[in-house]
Amino acid sequence: MGHFTSYEALALRWAELCNDPTLHDLPFKIELNAYGTLEMSPASTRHARFQAAVGHALALQLPAGTVMVECGIATIEGVRVPDVAWASAEFVACHGDATPLPNAPEICVEVLSPSNTDAEMAMKRHAYFTAGAVEVWLVSPAGALQVFDAAGAQPASRYGVQLAL
Repeated sequence: MGHFTSYEALALRWAELCNDPTLHDLPFKIELNAYGTLEMSPASTRHARFQAAVGHALALQLPAGTVMVECGIATIEGVRVPDVAWASAEFVACHGDATPLPNAPEICVEVLSPSNTDAEMAMKRHAYFTAGAVEVWLVSPAGALQVFDAAGAQPASRYGVQLAL
């Protein structure tokens, strides 16, 4: 597929993976890197609880939008899958159920695992921002929230969301 694959090539490869019956019951999050290579990461029960709590908080505090869990987003770093995302009604009206999404929703959230590195999270933040995200949230394994926008770390979300994990 080459480096920095086109949206069409990523979308075709993603559709192939989504339709592959051998991948349907894996207990892993699946992503494609910029070369179209499959990447998988296991999730713990704590990780799943934090995903649910973040999604619930977003749904309650930003009811005019849509919460998505593990939606594929075409980025310059391949198809990346935030643990949770929030999209405005305008975003959903524009992109509907496109898979993968050609742009990032306004908020992309990564729930960190002990194996995640700072370099990996910097790459994902860059990928989401380049794809159009307004904020990227990182939730630590202890439940602490870091909010970033394109300028860097911020003390709180511009969307006014409060998160207590």
